[in-house]
Amino acid sequence: MTPAEHAQLALLLEVAGTPKPGNVDRDRDFPDLRFEHFLAGAIGSGTGLRAAEEGKPVGEAFEQAVEGMSHQEGGNTQFGALLLLVPLVKADELSPERVTEVVEATTVEDAEGFYRAFEHVDVAVSDPPEGMDEFDVRRGSSAVPALREADTTLYDVMELSADKDGVAREWTNGFPRTFQASERIAELDGGISARAAQVYLEFLAHEPDTFVAKRHGKKVAESVLVRAQEALQEAREGNPELVTAFADSLVEEGINPGTTADIVAGGLFVALERGVSP
Repeated sequence: MTPAEHAQLALLLEVAGTPKPGNVDRDRDFPDLRFEHFLAGAIGSGTGLRAAEEGKPVGEAFEQAVEGMSHQEGGNTQFGALLLLVPLVKADELSPERVTEVVEATTVEDAEGFYRAFEHVDVAVSDPPEGMDEFDVRRGSSAVPALREADTTLYDVMELSADKDGVAREWTNGFPRTFQASERIAELDGGISARAAQVYLEFLAHEPDTFVAKRHGKKVAESVLVRAQEALQEAREGNPELVTAFADSLVEEGINPGTTADIVAGGLFVALERGVSP
């Protein structure tokens, strides 16, 4: 398979993993966001992922991927995952150093593509830092003049968000959790989507999910972490039914650890590229 095909497969395998507390999986839908929406989003993103593989600029490829992803009725299915996957696909060598070179080389034009991507889907984001309203991503292409005037690259944009956003933090720190996820997926036994679900739970039990913190506050994110630790411990003691109950409860509560799912999707891509077979 090509890198773009592996990226699409990573998106498909990620959503197929179950139980995946708080996220859509093959056994769980949200009222307005279903499993098939993610399947359609993964297929639709292919044009942008192939553009990244061909060496097109990160911002251009990302916008194309998001635009293609948006052609389903569920809305935003894989925005954050694609923000990780596009530079990974573009890199000609899968190492933290090489991917860092790719993201640090992004330009103002890449930032423009990133902002335009917000016009294709509704993405939940935090308010910009104080005094930075002109760089609010929700402005879409209206923010382009401010980006140009300040000579703000896409990497600069990620630096502005890295303290609150786990995907942006991956960009600015060498994709550490992405590569860690890939290594853990390779270590585990069983079907690859089941391995991904296991890594998802382990990551959820290790670090508060920034998307949960963004939507529900830090206390809720920390509570989810503790509940994940309890579910993981029960699973290790031979009681996997608590993980299923935890997964159902987060869906019922409308708590969606989306950043953790995004990072697992990135880890799946790296694992596939390094030879792990489904």
